[in-house]
Amino acid sequence: MSRTLLVLAAALGTLSATPASAQFFLAQPDMKGTPVRGSDAGVGQVLPEATETEQRAALVWNMRAALNVAALQCQFEPTLLTQANYNVVLLNHADELKKSYDTLTKYFVRTNKTAKGGQMALDQFGTRTYSSFTTVAAQYGFCQTAAGIAHDAIFVPRGSFYKIAEDRTRELRNSLVPNGEQRYPRGILFARQAGMLPRLDDACWDKKGYWNAKKCGAFQLSPVS
Repeated sequence: MSRTLLVLAAALGTLSATPASAQFFLAQPDMKGTPVRGSDAGVGQVLPEATETEQRAALVWNMRAALNVAALQCQFEPTLLTQANYNVVLLNHADELKKSYDTLTKYFVRTNKTAKGGQMALDQFGTRTYSSFTTVAAQYGFCQTAAGIAHDAIFVPRGSFYKIAEDRTRELRNSLVPNGEQRYPRGILFARQAGMLPRLDDACWDKKGYWNAKKCGAFQLSPVS
């Protein structure tokens, strides 16, 4: 084999070993955040009188719910592997996830006095948790972020899924904020103009619907108040 072919083969081998990591953005928005605890604001529902163990269980369940939502919502981009990786997460961390669910069940029974009331509160908690990760405007960022977290969660030791929840929940919440391409920010500029309108009074428009610059000056957009 010639030197040229060897160089080409080596280059192709290097490229083929590099996984796709930017399905939507050339430069992905930075979603990273600081580690959290279950009692921190903005990471989940408030659980009055919850112990530290119960707060951790809620944080684990929030992360599980987020990856579940991603597995359902992000299948439009198969290379993210959100569904396949979520299924592996369920398998690898089944014991820890069950323990977290059992802990939450006991918490809601304890704070609602009856098993029926506790089950209703648990169901409501689950519905609100899942709904909190549903997004349309920020779907690309959420799917990309959730896919990376699910991939990493596969490889953490069993019994330590809670560490993924503590370290990555803030990042996941940040991804729910609409963002866009960072290298070429045209999409971001477009988003900044959302909620901007010109003057709509009749004096600024002629009978054919064209802007009347003589009466209202140069055409411009202003924030909607």
